[in-house]
Amino acid sequence: MSRFYEILPGLLAWITIFLIFFLSWLLPAYVSIFIIFFDIYWLFKTVYLSFHLRSTFNKMKRNLKIDWLEKLRTITNDDNNDNDSHSHGHNNHWSKIYHLVILPMYKESYEVVRESFESLAKSNYPKEKFIVILATEERAGSETQEKARKIAREFGSSFFKFAVTTHPANVPGEIPGKGSNQAYATKEIKKNIIDPLQIPYENILISVFDIDTQIPRDYFGRLTYVFLTAKHPEKSSYQPIPLFINNAYEAPALARVISFSSTFWQMMQQSRPERLTTFSSHSMPFKALVEIGFWNINVVSEDSRIFWQCYIHYGGDWRVEPLLYPVYMDAAVAPTFWGTMLNLYKQQRRWGWGCENIPYMFKGFQQSRRNVGTPTEASGKISLRKKIYWVFNTLEGFHSWATNAIMLFILGWLPILVGGNIFHATLLSYNLPRVTRWIMTLAMVGVVSSAILSIALLPPKPKWFKPWHYILYFFQWILMPVTLIIFGAIPGLEAQTRLMLGGKFRLGFWVTPKQRLTAKI
Repeated sequence: MSRFYEILPGLLAWITIFLIFFLSWLLPAYVSIFIIFFDIYWLFKTVYLSFHLRSTFNKMKRNLKIDWLEKLRTITNDDNNDNDSHSHGHNNHWSKIYHLVILPMYKESYEVVRESFESLAKSNYPKEKFIVILATEERAGSETQEKARKIAREFGSSFFKFAVTTHPANVPGEIPGKGSNQAYATKEIKKNIIDPLQIPYENILISVFDIDTQIPRDYFGRLTYVFLTAKHPEKSSYQPIPLFINNAYEAPALARVISFSSTFWQMMQQSRPERLTTFSSHSMPFKALVEIGFWNINVVSEDSRIFWQCYIHYGGDWRVEPLLYPVYMDAAVAPTFWGTMLNLYKQQRRWGWGCENIPYMFKGFQQSRRNVGTPTEASGKISLRKKIYWVFNTLEGFHSWATNAIMLFILGWLPILVGGNIFHATLLSYNLPRVTRWIMTLAMVGVVSSAILSIALLPPKPKWFKPWHYILYFFQWILMPVTLIIFGAIPGLEAQTRLMLGGKFRLGFWVTPKQRLTAKI
């Protein structure tokens, strides 16, 4: 059955694409009516998601103005008693919370790594509560180890505990990548630091950051506050908003549009926490991580897989708490334009490879009918309602990723192209392009909203940035149709096709290059 679930998302996508062409030839009139309704649906969806985007943006801006360390001092024991944390043994003042921060590193430049550690060192959360780990790879070579030693010399004394770990190369049964690296690093720190110091697991929040992740000064205050005031603190992950703006002025316009599009999707999801899963840099209770057996070491999409590991292990009693607070990350760039385009495509394809979680989800839902209770299997029964909800939303999400943009930009003219002479003589054939063009023009409200917010989210302007650059940064969003197809639907469809074909077509972990370049317009 597992193989069937691997085939399912790609099969659904390709059936949809086949039917688009076949029915446009066979039943062009019916397809034309479907196109109009689909475009109307897309218009309403765009407006609906724009409201969510604006809501999250406003909440994030408000949260950035709050002194969260001061806010933590206002939490009383009575406040903590309002949530269910005490049923899990968690009854602590905020000052007892330790933050274990894991930063997996491969061959990134010293400048990129240093900027991330500098932001950690500037955090206003008490440094005696930080355990910071730079998790390197043996396969990255001696140059990476020298960078790690340099970081250790500069920042090692800035935190309560600091360590560099080296994940061995060529470990049988592992996919080399972020998941296996951070699992190795965390187990080492548990054995060598946390257990010898007898720090209670329930007092630790673990944050796994991509190596380019830079945090606002109050980030850990905000994280701790949400953790202590959450309804289910020990059964939740904590998701910030990834803003890919560290190198916004160095990236080509197309790279900025793609990166902001990814950010905006995550912002929309933060306003719909019932649909939210973990992505990229995020946090979770260390106790839960130990109980589920750490990250799966043979998957590529470890950031989203950890959500499903927890959800299935705890019988559906797991959710993601949106922090409504940013972390700052890099857009994927390269020294050349075409190198940047290739990096962007590969990054989107890797994110699309999150479809590998679909078979895991189905298998876990089947196991949840039994109370098996091992770290890698379901330990509680998940309700049928929850199963239906997640199966539908997950399959629909990946299916839309691979097909919606293609349908939007092809269906408007395809029945006219292949529908035959009889259909060409109809009034519907004459009006179809005009109606779809009018509806899609109305849907541009979402693009305009994105353009305005992208300018508002830009980091401090460099000296060369002139007022007329705002016009360029606004009109770069006319590239949106290109990004939706070439850097959205196509890599998503490729990822699902590779999963469907299996074997040598399966994707391994691809490390997005992180580097600093000369600024571009």
